[in-house]
Amino acid sequence: MAVGRAKRLRTFDFSMNDILPTKLQKDSGLIRIQWSDGHESVLPYKNLRNACPCAGCKEEAQKPLNPFRILKTNELAPLEVSRLDPVGRYAYRITWADGHDTGIFRLDYLRSLCQCGSCQPGKPG
Repeated sequence: MAVGRAKRLRTFDFSMNDILPTKLQKDSGLIRIQWSDGHESVLPYKNLRNACPCAGCKEEAQKPLNPFRILKTNELAPLEVSRLDPVGRYAYRITWADGHDTGIFRLDYLRSLCQCGSCQPGKPG
């Protein structure tokens, strides 16, 4: 049986060994991350939840959209982050108010989610 090649992860032009969060703040439906290089990422809760890297969320995102699906009670409540816990020096675990806590967001992944013009070429800002 042939073994396929491993998929290469997208790389960024900065070293996560040098760029670390210096401050994380929850702020009215956003997480603000101040980075050691002076950059500030502003990440809306909705974007973070939609980008959750856990296996369950990835599997859910692969399913076709069902417009007749009955929403669960926790899906009707506004998104709220309960906790941000560091995982070593490479990631944060986000615990949501509905109890979801299996997503481990690597620092480079969090930085890639920033939508400002500096992080996303071609976007204003």
